[in-house]
Parts: sequence; structure tokens; C-alpha cells
Amino acid sequence: MIAPMTKYAFILLQGDEGRFLERLQELGVVDITRSIKPVDEHSAACLNESDALRRTIAKLEQVRYEGIQPAAVDSDKPVEDVRAAFEQLESLQGTLDHLYKEAEARRPWGEFSPARLKDLAEAGLTVRFYRTPLKRFDAGWAAEYPLQVVAQDSKTVWFVTISDDPAYSFPIAEIPAPKGTAAEALGEAEALAGQIDQVKARLLGLQKYLPQLREDLSGKMAQLDLYFAGKAAGSTAEGHIVTFTGFVPEDQADEAERRFADWQLFYLRENAVVEDNPPIQLKNNRFVRMFEVLTDMYGRPAYDGFDPTPFISVFFLLFFAFCMGDCGYGLILILIGLLLKKVDSFKDLSPLVVTLGVGTAVIGFFFHTFFSMDISQWAVFAPIKGIFLPGKIMGYDGTMVLSIIVGVVHICLAMCVKTYEETKNKGFVNSLGTWGWTLLIVGGVAVGALALIGVLDAALTKWIVIVLGVVSALGIFLLNDMHRSKLANIGVGLWDTYNTATGLVGDVLSYLRLYALGLAGSMLGLAFNNIGTMVLGDGSNVFLWIPFLLIVIVGHTLNIAMAALGAFVHPLRLNFLEFFKNSGYEGVGRHYNPLKK
Repeated sequence: MIAPMTKYAFILLQGDEGRFLERLQELGVVDITRSIKPVDEHSAACLNESDALRRTIAKLEQVRYEGIQPAAVDSDKPVEDVRAAFEQLESLQGTLDHLYKEAEARRPWGEFSPARLKDLAEAGLTVRFYRTPLKRFDAGWAAEYPLQVVAQDSKTVWFVTISDDPAYSFPIAEIPAPKGTAAEALGEAEALAGQIDQVKARLLGLQKYLPQLREDLSGKMAQLDLYFAGKAAGSTAEGHIVTFTGFVPEDQADEAERRFADWQLFYLRENAVVEDNPPIQLKNNRFVRMFEVLTDMYGRPAYDGFDPTPFISVFFLLFFAFCMGDCGYGLILILIGLLLKKVDSFKDLSPLVVTLGVGTAVIGFFFHTFFSMDISQWAVFAPIKGIFLPGKIMGYDGTMVLSIIVGVVHICLAMCVKTYEETKNKGFVNSLGTWGWTLLIVGGVAVGALALIGVLDAALTKWIVIVLGVVSALGIFLLNDMHRSKLANIGVGLWDTYNTATGLVGDVLSYLRLYALGLAGSMLGLAFNNIGTMVLGDGSNVFLWIPFLLIVIVGHTLNIAMAALGAFVHPLRLNFLEFFKNSGYEGVGRHYNPLKK
């Protein structure tokens, strides 16, 4: 739900704003309306320093060098030292790569002495070096030139010529003489590798400054936040009085006001309204709170809107489980989620991954699938076979029918939410058009479902449908806007009818992706099982168990990775597009960001 906000207008003498903002920072509950972009050279410089710290921390966290012990490092300027170490490492690595290429280029020339080449040159003999593709090499050259082949492979020939003729010419261009032997280049590379290991050891040693760097970054961001808040002040009374606008969650307002009284602060208080553009704080239970990260990916609701997170929490979990659709994969996700608790960077995601794994395991069990095997055929589950999803419903695949049913429920719920929100914000009279569509579609679906299961007989169903149709038509075509003429309302109603009819069909069919993704993952996993079984044979050969296990483990690992990606993206799409469109949700709110340490 969206937490109600209390708006405050703070009034103080110029010169007191610094101490005032520091107190608010210590209090940590007042969201001061402020800029989020550099407003001058000072804030731009602070942002640059923060970015430098953030980049340094990110790069230093990724440093992992096997077999190298951290060096003992003392640094007064860890940011500069880390940057210099990475630059040195990059330079040395580039030189090392060049030396390895140089050694490979020298290798065909074998062992020779550059000093002997110099002696020959002083005697008037010039040695020239050549490299050419084998198909271009002409063995007849040896009859015309003093030529010696040094090395040859299936593609290339390396050779030299010796001549004292100043007017010497040869059919192909010569190449520079090697500057040394391959062994000498490898020796230089080995020495350079030692220097690289020293730089890597220094970087590992600099990791001890990570806590300090994180603290510096946090302090720099708090300082920058405080500076932006100060720049948001308004000046009145010829510059002698400064005003600030801030917002506090309603349930924390009393405590905040007690602190304001201690500070002898003058302020005006009123309940925040939409026109104030108050920040949005979401207050949900522990389960729903895990899914707020998904809501924030789209955008927080407007102050007079609704929090979609409770709906996302249920349907995203359900859709994710549909797409994975395998009890075994769910157990793997639970294990991954538990392991994420041990990784600082991902421990906040651990509860969400575990929850998604539990949902996948439960749905996968009812879909009677365990690592793409049909557990409904196992004798151990024979007594409870009736609880599994049937293979066919009304002659169609059970999972496909269930996906459509869930999609219809999802869209109907979205329309009910839209109707409620419009009635709350605009009043019943100004929402009659929306009420008409909701009665027609949601009411029609409800009546059809009751008739299908035999609760309503055919005659009663017919009269209910007629009444729903007439009442809905009044709202859709005549009363959709009380301030327009009836003819205009009819025109708008016809246009809405076309858009709704075509849009709803596409929206409902979009939920088939839940069935398709689950089926694709199941078939791919089954394919790996079949390949492994064919390799294993009857299992009598013990050595065939090794390739069998490799095929099954690697195959299902790849399948889980691909299925998890699809199971994240497509349920997110169904919530962000189908549900948000039919519920009228707009993510235009701004985050509640109180000034704090």
C-alpha cells in the first residue's frame, strides 16, 4: 500500500539552514524536495569523486587471482593507488602479449647470432629475410639467387638470401630481421610475468581498503544529498528568511514533530495531496516486500494511485512457476537461493529466489514433472494421482487451458482494480463508462463460468446476459462522459468497443506463453534425459554412467538457466503490459528518499 504523507513547510532565518539540514539528516525521516543533478561546480566535482569511488570499489571487488598471496600494502590514497595498479597491470599485460607474439614470430628462424649478421654486413654481405606462403614459393629461385630455406610448414616458407650486389632485387618483399631469438623473447616474457604477479599481489593487498572506500562513498553521497537539499531552499523577505518543503510518512509525523519542538523550529503542516507531488513510500508485509524491486523496475505509483506490488507478488510467482513448471528445478532454485545468503552482493535477493523456487516446486509437483520426468506414472504417487493436473481439459492440453484461465482471471482482476480506482478518484457518475466495460467483461466471464459448471441453467443465464448487456451498453455508449453530447459518447463508445475487442483477444492469447515456455523447457529436459538414456543403455556397463551423468547434469543446468531467464522476462511482461494496461496503472511516482546519514 502507499503510505500517506504529511507535508511540512519549514521557515527559518538565513544562515540557519546548514544546522537545520544536519539535524534532518540525523533524524532520517524527512524527504526534502531537492535536485538530483549537478547544480554547480561543487556538486559536479562531488559527483565525479563519488563515481570514481564507485568504479574503484566495483573493480577492486572483482579482483580474484588464484595462487597469488596478497602483498602487504600501506596506502594513504587507495583510490589513486588502485587506479595506478590497474593501469600498470594493463600496460604490462599488453607488453607480455606482444612478447609472446614476438617469440612465436621468431621461432621459425631458430637459434642465430645477431652479431654474426653484423660481421657479414661489415664484410659487404647483406642477409635478407623472407616469409611467403608455400604456394607462392618458387624452388627455381635457388638457381638464380643465393637462397637458403630456414623453415617450412604446410602453409609457409621462411628463407634468407645473401648478396653483395648493391642493385640486388627479389620478386617478393623482404621482412625485418628478427631482433633476437624466440628463447630470448620468452625469457623477457617470464621476467615480465613476475612483475605482473607483483602488481596482482598489490591489488589483492589493496582489497583491505574496501570497507574504508565503501564508507567514504556513503559519506560522500550523504554530503552530496545534504548539499542538494540546501540548494532546494527558497528565499523570501529580501533574503532574510529561508523556506524548505519536506514530506514525512504520516505514522512517523508525531515523533518528527517532537524533535522539531526540541529544535524550536517553526513549520506549517498539512496532509499531502497529489498536486504536491509527494514521494511514494510502499508499506507491505514481508512477502509482498520482496517483489517491490519489480514494481520499481516499472515505476512507483502516483500518490492517488494504487500499489500494484500485492498483485505482482501473487501473479509473478504463479507465472514464474508456470514457465519453469518442474518440481526438480524448483528444488534447485531453493538451493541456489540458500547459497546466495552467503554472498554479500546477492543476499538481499536470497528470499525472493527461495520463494520462486518454492512456487516452482509446488506447481511442478501438480504438473507431475520432476526433471522432465512424469512422476504421475511412478508407483509411489499412485494413491494421490487424482490431485495432479489432468493431461486434457475439455479435449485440450490441461496446462494450456489453465494458462488461459489464469490469464482471464488476471485481466478481470485488473479491470476491477481500474474500476475501483476510477470510482475513488473521479466519483461513480464519472466512471460509468469503465463500470460498463467491467460489468460486460467481468460479469460475462463470471456468468459463463457459473453456467459452464452447472450452477445457472440456460434460461437464467440468457436473461442475466441480456440484463448485463443492456446495462453495460448504457455505460459504454451513452454515459461514458456526462459532459459530452450523447452523439459524441456513442462515437467514442464505438471506438472503445473496437479497441477493447481486438485488444482483449491479444491480451488473453499472450498468456499462452506460460504454456509454451513450460512445454519448451519440459521437452528440452526430456531430450537430454533421452540422450543420456541412449548412451547409458541397460546400465550394465559401469563406465557409461560417466557420460550419462555428464549429459544429464550439463543438459539440465543449461535448461534451468534458459528456463529461468524466460520465466523472469515473460511474467514481468504480462504484469507490466497486460495487467498495467487493463488496470490503468501509471508508474509516475518518485521514491521516498529521506535526508539521512
